[in-house]
Amino acid sequence: MNLDGRFLALASMGLAAAIGMTGCSNEPTQTALPAGSTVVALGDSLTYGYGANTETAYPVVLAELSEWRVVNAGVNGDTSADVLTRVNEITEQHPDLVLLGVGGNDVLQRIAPDTTRANIIETIDTLQSKNIDVVLIAEPHLSTSALFGKASDNPLYEEISEAEGIPLYSDGWSTVLSDDALKSDKIHANAAGYRQFAEGLHEYLTEQGLAR
Repeated sequence: MNLDGRFLALASMGLAAAIGMTGCSNEPTQTALPAGSTVVALGDSLTYGYGANTETAYPVVLAELSEWRVVNAGVNGDTSADVLTRVNEITEQHPDLVLLGVGGNDVLQRIAPDTTRANIIETIDTLQSKNIDVVLIAEPHLSTSALFGKASDNPLYEEISEAEGIPLYSDGWSTVLSDDALKSDKIHANAAGYRQFAEGLHEYLTEQGLAR
């Protein structure tokens, strides 16, 4: 091959590489879960939808938005320890994703934060040991002062998210529970609040590449 031929070959290879790199840069970093995927919303009364009709609970709204099959595994009054005792039932359903939101009742019952942290981490580890992806949902401090003012997330969730390396949806419940128009009582949402939460969560999951 002469010099001109070598130059043309190298130029062609460079152009192909550039096209390949451009194509890769436009690809999503994670494949979104398709319609019909099984997603479990695991948690307490905020997951269950207490304070409104169960048909307006956030898992129902999320199912509408995502076209997933979203199982509502929220139980009124559940603590992190209660959810941990149920986690094996969840793994047996072989979900594609678990949305984990629990811990508010631990605060109300004055359970030690270290105990709550350990229970949530063990729940996450159990799910991940079965190759189930987890998104952690932050819940607000439910102290007496927070009940009558602006709610804020318990910092425990950010600590767990960083330690476990999993996505954290933050400020969703704190925003809802800071707005009287979105609450059915001091610590639960109404139908409008659950819808707002679901819409915010869906937007977050879309940003994470999990939803469309």
